[in-house]
Amino acid sequence: MTAVRDGVLRCVRPDVTTRLRILDDGAWLSVDDTRRVSVSELWRLESADFCECDLADLVVENLLETGVEGRTVQVRAYGQCIACGAKSTTGWVPVGRVVDGEFVDIDREGVLTSTSDR
Repeated sequence: MTAVRDGVLRCVRPDVTTRLRILDDGAWLSVDDTRRVSVSELWRLESADFCECDLADLVVENLLETGVEGRTVQVRAYGQCIACGAKSTTGWVPVGRVVDGEFVDIDREGVLTSTSDR
């Protein structure tokens, strides 16, 4: 597995390569040149580091960085909790998985868990 920052090919398996990029000044996550995750989504985020809410109602304003953990595609995002008003940057949040060389969305309408480290 290779994990390099945005715009560089990332190997999930030795025989499968997936290209991840942040596009349009942080508005989109592109997977293999297809826009798959966008800002303006509302995420239910479980993260003690983002705000004081038990579950943050996060409006995603900017995608900052993408990464991989095994087959899971993650992003760090900037946004605002509409419950308490806090603005901050998330830890690593899973947004999809690469299965047999194809990107599969993680249900972002459910509760997402942010991690500080990968």
